[in-house]
Amino acid sequence: AQQGRVREKAYGKQRIYFADQEQLPAASDAELRSLDGEIATLSAKVQALQQSCRQMEAELKDLNSSMTTPEMAREIEELRKGCASYVEKLERIKSATNHVTPEEKEKVCSEQKLYCKEWRRRKRMATELLDAILEGYPKSKKQFFEEVGIETDEDHNVTLPATV
Repeated sequence: AQQGRVREKAYGKQRIYFADQEQLPAASDAELRSLDGEIATLSAKVQALQQSCRQMEAELKDLNSSMTTPEMAREIEELRKGCASYVEKLERIKSATNHVTPEEKEKVCSEQKLYCKEWRRRKRMATELLDAILEGYPKSKKQFFEEVGIETDEDHNVTLPATV
């Protein structure tokens, strides 16, 4: 700073040193335009390279996330084994001789409908009877059920099957 090569500025207790630009040769307008053109060219080149780099990174990410050839071969082999087991299971089902006849199926379905209808009828009757008792009962419905020992379908998460 004393020799004049570096300038000094004081900001309170801090001092900043920087190169003295007055000692540097001044650039002509032609040189500045050529440097600006070079900067623009290099900036375009940098952007092109960054775009290319992003594309290559995306391609690398895709390649890293995809399966390798040995992994693909193992996957194909596992799928073939699974397919073979399903084909075998299908053949066993087709060759089974204990199929349910339509008459047996209809009989089972009609029995189910009958039992569900009876279940609904009895549940409705019990509900009506309990409601009649609860009209004159001083405590809550829950307390009454506990005292008498009544267990409802809802206590056991049981629901009536949908009618078909």
